[in-house]
Amino acid sequence: MFCRKLLFHRLSSEWFFLYSVPISIDKTADFFIMNKVKAFTLIYIERNHLMKTQALKGMRDLLPAEQTLRDYIQGKILETYRASGFERISTPMLEDMENLDKSDGGDNLNLIFKVLKRGDKLTAALNTGDPKQLSDMGLRYDLTLPLSRYYAANKDKLPSPFKVIQTDRVFRAERPQKGRLREFVQCDIDILGDSSPNAEVELIDVTTRALLNIGFTGFTVNINDRRILRGMLESMGFSADTLDSVCITFDKMDKIGADGVKAELTEKQLPENAINALADFIAVGEVTLDAVAARCADPAIADDLKYVLATANAMAAGRYQVAYCPSLVRGQGYYTGMVFEITCPQFSGAVASGGGRYDNMVGKFLGTQVPAVGFSIGFERVCGILLEQGYQIPGAKQKIALLYGKDADFTAVLAKAADLRSSYNVTVLQQAKKLGKQLGQLEASGFSGAAFMDKDEIKIFAQQ
Repeated sequence: MFCRKLLFHRLSSEWFFLYSVPISIDKTADFFIMNKVKAFTLIYIERNHLMKTQALKGMRDLLPAEQTLRDYIQGKILETYRASGFERISTPMLEDMENLDKSDGGDNLNLIFKVLKRGDKLTAALNTGDPKQLSDMGLRYDLTLPLSRYYAANKDKLPSPFKVIQTDRVFRAERPQKGRLREFVQCDIDILGDSSPNAEVELIDVTTRALLNIGFTGFTVNINDRRILRGMLESMGFSADTLDSVCITFDKMDKIGADGVKAELTEKQLPENAINALADFIAVGEVTLDAVAARCADPAIADDLKYVLATANAMAAGRYQVAYCPSLVRGQGYYTGMVFEITCPQFSGAVASGGGRYDNMVGKFLGTQVPAVGFSIGFERVCGILLEQGYQIPGAKQKIALLYGKDADFTAVLAKAADLRSSYNVTVLQQAKKLGKQLGQLEASGFSGAAFMDKDEIKIFAQQ
């Protein structure tokens, strides 16, 4: 009894069957073994050549049902924004790397997706040995820097104040986890050219109406003013040139706690007496705006914030809460005045929306200060919680399929579908041989029922 010795060759991480050396004459056994090996080898090679089907980590494919909900939610938000006199613009996803680096984006500057230079420019950059020379552009991490550049480039063609909408994708090299994606949508409104606190009040009014219009209730608008916080921190002994860094650490209070804030400030080698004074302030717990303002050199600095709190509370009329939050900072370094966030019980206290005043950003492009303030809805979180709650789009037409035979007059099919669309959203499909299976698949895909070309009947699945 003889057998074959099978020889393989490995090339570029793949195994290829090459040939066999006969050392047997039992053709039946030989044929069986050889065909099994050939089949295994061909399957391995074929699978190894297939392209990957999974989206990149931190990015998502959206199925039709979720995309339909997202389209509706975004449409309702845009409807509210536009009814309030805001106009929509678009900007490129890529921005100049130098602009991104100078944007005072806080920790977000460490999360930029950078694009390598190309060709000879890349070769020259590699020869410098400096990693910062390797990229000349990057994906935007939010919509504030692109808007500031856009305004600086187009201000002569824009009204003043400029009330603007941006709903677009942004990118951050986050560690992917629930609620944190690398690609996500922001829904922003901004007012540029208005330095009065009425701009903050208007943004709060429009944003809260947008949330109310998509079904959110019982939320809280938390407001603070960085100028007051900076004044208090200076009175505690922090130097003016360290205040942005202290504010960014203080903003992490909810995530790392009082001990974590103290440890991070100590790690930054800031004055011990100042750190202890801040720790004592945190330990007091609930602090009033008047008490914080009293620590500032000019207590009148709190007047704008008091006005916004009072006016926003009047607008709320009990539909939501408005509160002063002394620990609210927001992580971006470009904020210069009031900052605000909306927390919602439906998000387990997580932030549903946030924003603030950034009066210095446009000036980085123009050389002259332009007042600016913005508010952004956390679109991904809003859609995520609505999906978890099984949210149904109010007043949405039922979706049905019009089934027709293979010999049907397709012009007549489309005409019947057009008639049905006065009451339903209708797609046309050829009727399968196994009707029961087809109907089951339609129901599983979210269809409400099916109509038939040769019948007047509409079969609604929920009534079967």
